[in-house]
Amino acid sequence: MNILHAHVSGRVQGVYFRGWTRSQAQRLGLSGWVRNLRDGQVEVLAQGDETALRELEKLLWKGPSFSRVDDVAVSTVPDEGPTLEGFHIAPTV
Repeated sequence: MNILHAHVSGRVQGVYFRGWTRSQAQRLGLSGWVRNLRDGQVEVLAQGDETALRELEKLLWKGPSFSRVDDVAVSTVPDEGPTLEGFHIAPTV
């Protein structure tokens, strides 16, 4: 299973970014989660088809209409854990 781990910065909190990301990920058939970070970023962890993950990465650069994305920092995550079920909004950390 392929994994995308991203930190999105800019005006990404208080603009429905998490809900929008969940909708996009579900539409693409991905599993994982999205959450706000206390430093103002949004963190995304998604599992699924490589093509769908690349599409989600492109979409994260756009965001919902009221957001402003300044950066999407993607890091490599080893695929050592269990397969995630569904895509949900996780609590802020």
